Amino acid sequence: MMLRASSEIEGETADLHAVTEGEAAAAGIEGGAELVRLVEGSLKTDLTDQLSRRRQDVVNVLGEKALVDAAAVVGNFQRMTRIADGTGIPLDDMMMALTADFREELGLNNFSSASYSREPGRLKKLLVQFLAPLMMRRMRKGFSEIAEDG
Repeated sequence: MMLRASSEIEGETADLHAVTEGEAAAAGIEGGAELVRLVEGSLKTDLTDQLSRRRQDVVNVLGEKALVDAAAVVGNFQRMTRIADGTGIPLDDMMMALTADFREELGLNNFSSASYSREPGRLKKLLVQFLAPLMMRRMRKGFSEIAEDG
């Protein structure tokens, strides 16, 4: 959701398939293949022996600052996911309705953690259809303000 909104702020379209398809979907993004390999090397224990090389590949293509930023994002998402999975935190009804399209498309509903959340009722889904454009506009405004500040 945030990736989609922040990409729109930058005037780009995020291919969310990169989340589940990896390198193949990262084509056309500067350093995309290197970033995907870095994430995979950080998360898959059978690839940790390659992690040093993968870090260097990101530095070679995008620079040291990008490596630090990428590592921070990987670490933050790992932290959030482990907390949510460990405590069984469900997505709220609003987020369930807002993300229904790409959760289904990317197969995210097949992950075991999806069982923590329940689909909202018909009335809430209708309400979200009405509120979603307003929420996205507010998110875009917030991301724009963050980008302007710096």
